[in-house]
Amino acid sequence: MFWTPELASFLEDAPFPATKEELLDYSMRAGCPQLVIDNIMEIEDEEVMIEGIEDLWPEYEDVLNDEFLYNDDQDDQFY
Repeated sequence: MFWTPELASFLEDAPFPATKEELLDYSMRAGCPQLVIDNIMEIEDEEVMIEGIEDLWPEYEDVLNDEFLYNDDQDDQFY
């Protein structure tokens, strides 16, 4: 699976906790990009309950925090 913050953002409103099938259904109804659907299709266990995007991409919170700090530094350059 290959996740980016942009791809993960499509699942922010997903009905967690959810199974693979429920996430596929949501992503198709929500018009998510094919890469999001492909990533969900790679989930091996059909019956496991996925509690959030962190279950799919454990580094998600770290990436958000790093990106947030990066954006803060970038904004400071304009003052």
